[in-house]
Amino acid sequence: MFVRLVYESFRRQKRRKLLAGAAIALGVTVATAMIGVATDIGDKINRELRTIGANLVVTPQEDTLDVEIGGVNLKPPSDGAFLNEADLPKIKGTFWHNNITGFAPMLPVNVTLERDGKTEDLALLGTYFAKQISFGKEEFKTGVRTTHPWWRVSGAWPDDSSRDVLLGERLAASLSAKVGDSLMLSGQEFRVSGILSTGGNEDVEVVAPIAVAQEILGKPGAVRRVYVSAITKPEDAFARRDPKSMSGAVYDRWYCSPYPQSIAFQLQEAIPNSHAEQIRQVAQNEGAVLTRIEGLIFLVTLAALFASALAVSAAMATAIFERRAEVGLMKALGAGRFTVASVFFAEASILALMGGLVGFGAGAMLAREIGRSIFSSQITIAPVVFPVILVIAVIVTFAGSAAAIRRAVGLDPVYALRGGL
Repeated sequence: MFVRLVYESFRRQKRRKLLAGAAIALGVTVATAMIGVATDIGDKINRELRTIGANLVVTPQEDTLDVEIGGVNLKPPSDGAFLNEADLPKIKGTFWHNNITGFAPMLPVNVTLERDGKTEDLALLGTYFAKQISFGKEEFKTGVRTTHPWWRVSGAWPDDSSRDVLLGERLAASLSAKVGDSLMLSGQEFRVSGILSTGGNEDVEVVAPIAVAQEILGKPGAVRRVYVSAITKPEDAFARRDPKSMSGAVYDRWYCSPYPQSIAFQLQEAIPNSHAEQIRQVAQNEGAVLTRIEGLIFLVTLAALFASALAVSAAMATAIFERRAEVGLMKALGAGRFTVASVFFAEASILALMGGLVGFGAGAMLAREIGRSIFSSQITIAPVVFPVILVIAVIVTFAGSAAAIRRAVGLDPVYALRGGL
């Protein structure tokens, strides 16, 4: 009899049940898509934010030692403080090497431009453009074309093994130089392969392969600083803890989390006599953006489920109103409050499972479309999310149905059979 009551309810109220199921499916669709995006959004947004450049910088350890007397910094210029270029491939040997998307060493030197019988002092910056690096069996390209994606070149990028250079656009304008010109810098001839625009100091500098800067400086393998671009997670109170104060499992958890601080710590371990730190304007803004987007996703999901619960509540209230005579007859024949409630909760459970199944499939497709259109990559819903979605569908359906079912359970059979409430 119980099964027949449930079956007849669906057979005789197809429209009501379809509307309630559609409301559940729509809410679950949004929830599924948002959960899928939220579980995959960290890496994807971090990769998108990597287009704003490096978020870590490595410098010689000596540069961090200040000598002050009476508030006056007495530290002499660190002309001898350099990193060793041969140590840089070790960056790809750290625990989080897969999170490091690129690095670019920098070596600024002063050069003399000889032109029309006159000399002029200029700044030359040596770096990697897209240099082929190998570490063990792994080979990869890295340089400013990865870590400084906002650099724009009119002409051609120099090859890292060539004698070509880039001229900053303001420097090129002051020299009336153009692509293909030759420059005599510190007694050596170089060809201008492109004009560089960065919006920074590089616009008034010469940018060359780092080997050129090392040759001019007379220090083979010297590197002044290294910019590193890494995919990280937003820092929290645990991330800011001092690793020297940790031990055991706590230290392992901190070390094995992709915080900017832990990746910087590993860079210091990989490169001898170095100091690494996050570029806070970049790293902290990334964390703030990611936190706000995740908060927005949570609010959208909550709003969708709340709207779904309201729609279910309205549909169930109407359905029970139409079935008040049936409820009154059940109670007149001796059905208790639990029996009446169980019939409606069984119907709600079936609606929740059906709506959850449809919503999960639609949500998976919606998440895939969001990934393709926004991140140009695929978002896949993990199978473990499916039972979670069904539980959410059941909770939303029961929450929306509870008030209407409570009212049905409290109906007086005398008034119900007379057509009243």
